[in-house]
Amino acid sequence: MKLKYFQKGFNFSQDGPGNRLVYHLQGCNLICPWCANPEGMPIEGVLMTSDKTDGSFCPNGAVESGMIDRKKCEGCNEICTSIPASGIKKSFVEEDVDSIVSYCKSCSMMFFDGGGVTLTGGEPTLQFTALKELLQKLKSASIHTALECNATHDRLPELFPLTDFLITDCKHYNCETHKKVCGAGNENIIKNISLAAKQRNQLLIRIPLINGFNASEEDAHEFAKLFREIGTDSCRYEFLRYHEFGKDKYKRCSMQYTMTQDAKVLPETVKDFERIFKENSLITIHT
Repeated sequence: MKLKYFQKGFNFSQDGPGNRLVYHLQGCNLICPWCANPEGMPIEGVLMTSDKTDGSFCPNGAVESGMIDRKKCEGCNEICTSIPASGIKKSFVEEDVDSIVSYCKSCSMMFFDGGGVTLTGGEPTLQFTALKELLQKLKSASIHTALECNATHDRLPELFPLTDFLITDCKHYNCETHKKVCGAGNENIIKNISLAAKQRNQLLIRIPLINGFNASEEDAHEFAKLFREIGTDSCRYEFLRYHEFGKDKYKRCSMQYTMTQDAKVLPETVKDFERIFKENSLITIHT
């Protein structure tokens, strides 16, 4: 079985404990406009340009001003990606699960300070069957596993026993608002977080704070109310301020970046959220 991923590399602390080998799996079922990894959103992948992209390699004239008009790519076998000088590449690579496991084993000496392998995205559960197989084989190899996901998948609880460290997003407490902005409701997210909170002794919930979407004082109280009702001492919460780290990649993916400077959140806002969570006996952390 094969897995598509658009990035891999080592990271420390932000993707689970210790030094970790992190795989970003291709595809996401949400359309969050602030996403820092637009190349990882379409399950079929995208063509990405670079500063050195040369449109002369395209027989259909699809490349202009550093962007690709995908309508002109119809019927093309993407020959441009096989020409290094074109500066165009496919966003992902595809690799056998067994090959990934072998590579993870070869990197085991790097897993110091309680590290291991983290599978994130995109949204890793979109490749559910291959993801589950990979987690099973990593566990059999005694490699610490972490999964970072948006908690939307119906079968996510099947992965709880295979995941040593679980990280989920919760972007909004209101289902309609979540659906309007992110493209899907939050029913499964709340359901899976509730199940994880009851079945696990550890769960990190991350809330990306976006001004105008979920970063008001009222929002802080509503989030706190939601998580207080779920209720467990095993949950930890982290607030992530909106950033534009992935903005430049949108053009390279021939996508439009719709976020504005108004989305930025002040450090004081994070402190207000942390204070309100503390008042509700909810423990916040920084990674």
